[in-house]
Amino acid sequence: MNVLLNIIWVLFGGLMIAVEYAISSVIMMLTIVGIPFGLQTLKLAVLALWPFGTPVNDESWPSGCLAGIMNIIWWFVGGIAIALTHLGWGLLLCLTIVGIPFGLQHFRLMKLALLPFGKAVG
Repeated sequence: MNVLLNIIWVLFGGLMIAVEYAISSVIMMLTIVGIPFGLQTLKLAVLALWPFGTPVNDESWPSGCLAGIMNIIWWFVGGIAIALTHLGWGLLLCLTIVGIPFGLQHFRLMKLALLPFGKAVG
């Protein structure tokens, strides 16, 4: 079932979202300061490409203060805007019964978009 949902997801917008994340990741990694944020955007790209059945777990490192500070900086760099986009799509998709699984994946992406540091995808 996850494979079918992932194929539908990729065909109807998942590939576009993943490509957007990958392009923004490359742009962020052009500067040395942006490399950590580009790596976090790659996590979002991987999850946006194949979200059904892909686990998101807590990493053992970096944890604590460093991950917290980087998450706060991330919010202002673009995390809030990304999360609001996923919130809007999630609410829109949850208006129909057929779109509920896809809306729930947008909510999952929203959660990762708000706090990507300290998380591992896959």
